[in-house]
Amino acid sequence: MRALLDVILLILHFYGYVIIGVAILSWLLAFDVVNFRNDLVRSVWTFLNALTEPLLRPIRSILPNLGGIDVSPIILLLLLFLVEDIIGRYIYPYVF
Repeated sequence: MRALLDVILLILHFYGYVIIGVAILSWLLAFDVVNFRNDLVRSVWTFLNALTEPLLRPIRSILPNLGGIDVSPIILLLLLFLVEDIIGRYIYPYVF
């Protein structure tokens, strides 16, 4: 059972890096550092968006409009850290 919790924690940790990657890539696209017409950039953006958008969309629908600032990745990261902490503190020590 601990092995399953280790895999879940590893996936959550990796997903945190994916969220950070989406945020950084969106900034690079917004400031025109990388070009969306590039096939590699477009394929990476599509892949990362497909991974993160199902969890970011409900958060965006709850949040008020803040103009051009999107804080939904930060909220999702905080929720992810909360789930990791709950698993690490309350579930993992009591599983054999």
